Amino acid sequence: MTTFDKYLQAVLDRAELEAREDGSATVEAQHVLLAVAVQDGTDAQRALDSAGLDHAALKDALYREFEHSLSAAGVSLREFDLPRATQDPARRPQLGASFKLALERMAAVHRKKDLRSGHLLLGILQAEVGTVPRALAMAGVDRTDLIERVRGEL
Repeated sequence: MTTFDKYLQAVLDRAELEAREDGSATVEAQHVLLAVAVQDGTDAQRALDSAGLDHAALKDALYREFEHSLSAAGVSLREFDLPRATQDPARRPQLGASFKLALERMAAVHRKKDLRSGHLLLGILQAEVGTVPRALAMAGVDRTDLIERVRGEL
């Protein structure tokens, strides 16, 4: 296994844990983003950190995006005491569409032998629509600037 293969496996393991904690049946880009944020000493983690996006800050931004999305449908989290998502330890989350698209964006531009942690992060950040771009916007993060920070780390 290459260094990147080991990194990707560590990210996927952590992303699966993030998805399970959400009670999600799929590992999506937001779960991978959270997993990338805890991989200390990587290009991707440094770029996120330089933008003030550690795991806790990302978790908060994703929660606010979830809350905002529900409010658009007329549901207020403040009015309900929702239980935590039920976790099914027997069910392993599958790879979701947003994560598969991030991998495709990464693989379309970079050769496997050249891949580093920042390339995975770029694949996630380059999504124009979806949970991650909405969460970053709600957190006041300039996604274009963050993409340039990632490129600078590479």
